[in-house]
Amino acid sequence: MDKRLTVHRDGVPIYDIVLSGSFDELADEVSRLDVGCRRLCIVTDSNVAALYLETVSDILKDCCRSLTSFVFHAGEEYKNLDTVRDLYLHLIGSQFDRKDMLVALGGGVVGDLCGYAAATYLRGISFIQIPTTLLSQVDSSIGGKTGVDVDAYKNMVGAFHMPALVYTNVSTLKTLPPVQYSSGMGEIIKHGLIRDIGYYEWLGANRDQILRKDEAACMAMIRRSDEIKQQIVEADPTEKGERALLNLGHTLGHAIEKMADFTLPHGHCVGLGLLAAAEISRARRWIGEEDIIRLKNLLMDYDIPVSVSGQDADAVLAATKNDKKMDGGKIRFILLRSVGDAVIDKTVTDDEMRAALNTILL
Repeated sequence: MDKRLTVHRDGVPIYDIVLSGSFDELADEVSRLDVGCRRLCIVTDSNVAALYLETVSDILKDCCRSLTSFVFHAGEEYKNLDTVRDLYLHLIGSQFDRKDMLVALGGGVVGDLCGYAAATYLRGISFIQIPTTLLSQVDSSIGGKTGVDVDAYKNMVGAFHMPALVYTNVSTLKTLPPVQYSSGMGEIIKHGLIRDIGYYEWLGANRDQILRKDEAACMAMIRRSDEIKQQIVEADPTEKGERALLNLGHTLGHAIEKMADFTLPHGHCVGLGLLAAAEISRARRWIGEEDIIRLKNLLMDYDIPVSVSGQDADAVLAATKNDKKMDGGKIRFILLRSVGDAVIDKTVTDDEMRAALNTILL
């Protein structure tokens, strides 16, 4: 299996996604970016810093002119403009200029915040993604979406800013809590649903190896999910059309996540959103009841909930009206024409969403 994917824009290679079972190749990959005379700043959170900051710092310190680090409190509540401001001040105090580079070491919160800071500091500097969670390895580190939350509104401030490199060390999954591993599987199942029924079926057939974090199985899984996202991002880098397919499960999933005050894992909310989208597709007779049952079983195989309590369908619906995917007052909803074939649809009604929500809200 080739462990390198190259993401292109307009036919021109812009960055590599490198898969590895360790950090052994990190110095060589970063050195290829000609950082010998640059400053690097590793941006990470307090949880990841305790696990990997010293190791990654030791690897990168000989690759660059100087190395510093910025550690912020772990948690979605710290993915905000206040933390970005603190990072800006750290960079200014360290005399970072436009040729210097940030390194995002961590999960989606770290990658999104670091990427947004890179996109906006001095009107844009380069950054590297080193994703350490399954969710970030298959989703947030790829494609250049960056952003921070504003109050309860997720990723409402952001920018498209492509990384210079994505270095995925699959062995970091060994330190990932089970609930976060399960959360990542929500996005992975989504990839099969939107683009590859064979991959979707493979996820069911290889459940045991994936759950025990077998390196070969995880490497194959992450590569295929990365390929799917790579192909869609290359075709539509700034989400003018096809890239919206990656939002399958996200319109209602994000609303559920918001109504739970972000106490539910993102991938679990996506899983609930996948089921709701599938229910709308079934009601339109695009997919069958057997497809719903199969999806529920696959989600449960990976400890992703298929229902949630304590939420009201009308409140969730109201939360969708502030979704970033609104287009001219209409939601660009993603539905399944069939398993493995997702489509963009702007005709989904509140009644359809309410009916679907009532199948997953207890």
